[in-house]
Amino acid sequence: MTLKELQPQLLALDPAEKALAIQVLAQSLANSWSGIEKTPGVCGGDACIADTRIPVWVLVNARRLGISETELLKDYPTLSASDLGNAWAYARAYPDEIEIAIRENEEA
Repeated sequence: MTLKELQPQLLALDPAEKALAIQVLAQSLANSWSGIEKTPGVCGGDACIADTRIPVWVLVNARRLGISETELLKDYPTLSASDLGNAWAYARAYPDEIEIAIRENEEA
């Protein structure tokens, strides 16, 4: 996809979505994701919530299975709402990575 093709879609976003798009792009350029870290040897090197062993793909898959954010926060008491926001932003920026991790772990 080119910027020329993407531009009408970006302009059609509401202000909150535009702000999130800017955040995702800035984080992607800096290659740093607030609250998300990859550590070799921890959870197979998958992207996790910082200072935990909770992979982003686990949270994404749970949400797909119908588990609400409220339930996730209850099930993982060390998580905050901002941790979930960081996870969703990371998953939107790297959907292929998340899909592969879900697929690989479902087969395991």
